[in-house]
Amino acid sequence: MNPDPTPPRTAGGATDVDLQGLPLVGHHLGGRTDAGGARRSAVFDPAAGAPIAAVALADRAIVERAVAAAKAAFPGWSETAPLKRARVLFRFKELLEANFDALAKIITRQHGKTLSDAKGELTRGLEIVEFACGIPQVLKGQYSDNVGGGIDHWSLRQPLGVCAGITPFNFPAMVPMWMFPVAIACGNTFVLKPSERDPSTSLDLAALFERAGLPPGVLNVVQGDKEAVDALLNHPDIAAVSFVGSTPIAEYIYAEGTRHGKRVQALGGAKNHMVVMPDADIDLAADALVGAGYGSAGERCMAISVAVAVGGVADALVDKLAARIRKLKVDGGDAASADMGPLITSAHRSKVEQYVEDGVRAGAKLVVDGRGLRVPGRERGFFMGPCLFDHVRPDMRIYREEIFGPVLSIVRAADFGEALELVNAHEYGNGVACFTSDGRVAREFARRVKAGMVGINVPLPVPMAFHSFGGWKRSLFGDHHIYGEEGVRFYTRYKSVMQRWPGNASRGPEFTMPTND
Repeated sequence: MNPDPTPPRTAGGATDVDLQGLPLVGHHLGGRTDAGGARRSAVFDPAAGAPIAAVALADRAIVERAVAAAKAAFPGWSETAPLKRARVLFRFKELLEANFDALAKIITRQHGKTLSDAKGELTRGLEIVEFACGIPQVLKGQYSDNVGGGIDHWSLRQPLGVCAGITPFNFPAMVPMWMFPVAIACGNTFVLKPSERDPSTSLDLAALFERAGLPPGVLNVVQGDKEAVDALLNHPDIAAVSFVGSTPIAEYIYAEGTRHGKRVQALGGAKNHMVVMPDADIDLAADALVGAGYGSAGERCMAISVAVAVGGVADALVDKLAARIRKLKVDGGDAASADMGPLITSAHRSKVEQYVEDGVRAGAKLVVDGRGLRVPGRERGFFMGPCLFDHVRPDMRIYREEIFGPVLSIVRAADFGEALELVNAHEYGNGVACFTSDGRVAREFARRVKAGMVGINVPLPVPMAFHSFGGWKRSLFGDHHIYGEEGVRFYTRYKSVMQRWPGNASRGPEFTMPTND
């Protein structure tokens, strides 16, 4: 690697990191790896707290090359029969299964999540690939004969062209696979911009897809930051952009993308609530909250970060939660006994710790304090233990904002109506859960709550691949949810065709719309 002409950057904190001698993670353009772009950023092992690679950050020229490769591949791929495209996806699925463990280890090393959690992420991504294998059935149109004097009608869904996906660090495999398998199965070509914090998984997925028979240029990967994002949003040959991340960035991408004439789906932040009713199984609810609140160190868009305890259930719930939390094992993701790994960067850990301090100053009761945790043998790792707050109020910052860390807040509500109003008043409407034994309450909650995904005695209501994922309110910008049939609609345009075969004799001018009168 040539000496970096720009100052080194770090994804792990404010201190500059010497990137010399580190392996370089580059781009995947038109079927080839590429190290282009003058700027570099550090990729960390969060459990060790040390840089393990440098990632190339794409400039506008690299994005131009990626889009050009995708544009060149589009005519041939879009005209490939859907069944032939599906056969490539079937082979991709087989290669994913064969390389499952290796992919999981890469995710664990660069993200920090436990190995079992990484395998769970891959499984959910694999399910989207399985759904995409059946897209020929979903793509088929409808036919109606004789809709008007000798006129027949049919419909078809056709690909958009070059599509782009911008994905977050918390799911380096699953979220990209929410996007590109469906887009590609529909006949589009794709440019993926993954998070620069854990960039390697996307390159491996692209390589496996091409081993499965995907033509070069159909799937391209550009590493980068805001410069690459803006280049994609501004590029005239990008037809659609899909994004998953925080609400401010989602709103920016939606505004910029639509301003440049693109179709955009942008999934934003979350403050997922779990309403615990007095008749709920408290042990079941406590177990669910621990898993949903602290799994993946809280770095999930579907993490439960607020429990609304209704009536007199709060004290018992807090006691059970505290007992369970204190038994959690925090360690590197590769440790077999680990329940929770580190946070992704030192800077992010500091941000989460500041939220905890804000909560204490605001008057919330910090029942369990996970700050200052040091894991033996991994003292430099970006670890933080689970935190539990009680007596949190809606006016507090720890309630209003997405923390994206292992912090669970307990809010007390007098009755079901107050709990529902609390959930519905929040600006986010991603996911929500209600734990109850009352069928009437469950039905009322499911119908009246303003959120895109609802769990009844289910803590993480993430829909399966053949449904669709997406929130309400400021958790989603755009009309379409992601993957499933909603994804097919997003990545295709509907075309309506009417046809008449003329006879030998002219019928003369017709001045009315074709009808069957």
